[in-house]
Amino acid sequence: MKLYFSPGACSLSPHIVLREAGVPFDLEKVDLKTKRTESGADYNALNPKGQVPLLRLDDGDALTEGPAIVQYIADHSPAAGLAPAAGTKARYRLLEWLNYITSELHKSFGSLFAPNTPDEYKRIVREGLGKKLAYLDKELAGKPFLLGDGFSVADAYLFTVLNWTRVLSIDLSGFANLVAYQTRIAERPKVREALRAEGLIK
Repeated sequence: MKLYFSPGACSLSPHIVLREAGVPFDLEKVDLKTKRTESGADYNALNPKGQVPLLRLDDGDALTEGPAIVQYIADHSPAAGLAPAAGTKARYRLLEWLNYITSELHKSFGSLFAPNTPDEYKRIVREGLGKKLAYLDKELAGKPFLLGDGFSVADAYLFTVLNWTRVLSIDLSGFANLVAYQTRIAERPKVREALRAEGLIK
């Protein structure tokens, strides 16, 4: 398989999951401004959405959208325990978290990165994010991961999105559970491998 990624973008989530699953894969960096891949390919031709991630499967087919990609990886590597079994209540809890992260967090952060977003709207978004971060902080009280005791694909996604708080100077110091959670995930060996491979840490 091959993962098309941009350093620190939402593609970091499936990158982490691939490493946690222990499956072989290749990486190819995408310049999101020029829409060219590291090898010189036209990324829009590979993915008309023009966004990362894209996972090229072994059979030549491709998957886009992070929440779909991470579930595909987890379901094809069940021994890694990265997602509860399909049809179980726990799997629907996972879906609940993936949907919350993508629609309530990821989308909000996206508007803060956009250079043409009006400052007044950014202020409103930041206020809304504060409430969502407070909710997450409460939900993580007394448990190491979103689903309880085990790391899941939802944790890879939340970790990725929370990393953007540093870039945007959003202070997490008032959310002790979130800070501890982010530190805990960052210390995982496979997470560090992914961060290092993307040039985000040395």
